[in-house]
Amino acid sequence: MRSAQLRGLRGATTCASDTPEEIGTATQELLRGMMDRNELSHDDVVSVIFTTTTDLTSAFPATGARGIGFGDIPLLCASEIDVPGSMAHCVRILMHVYTTRSRTELRHVYLRNAQGLRDDLPE
Repeated sequence: MRSAQLRGLRGATTCASDTPEEIGTATQELLRGMMDRNELSHDDVVSVIFTTTTDLTSAFPATGARGIGFGDIPLLCASEIDVPGSMAHCVRILMHVYTTRSRTELRHVYLRNAQGLRDDLPE
């Protein structure tokens, strides 16, 4: 049996609008998808870094994460670089987890309009 190693798990989603409710809902949907798709438990998560595009300013994604039990996990929010032509209303996540999966076995999760960001990844 393979021992658990620290890995980085990526995900992204988009919000329909810049409201606290929409940012919270989209963030929670993405976190649940990342956890479920990779068969992770709460204790597997070490920390989570959230970034948002500069057009999302009404709420922190970490607030949404706390709403589904991530309050005891270190959470950090930051702003994405405002690159011309980049995807709007986007929340990105880098989650640090302990897992027995190899890097190639991790299933990064891209939802809503963010699916096109990494179409090179396997389903």
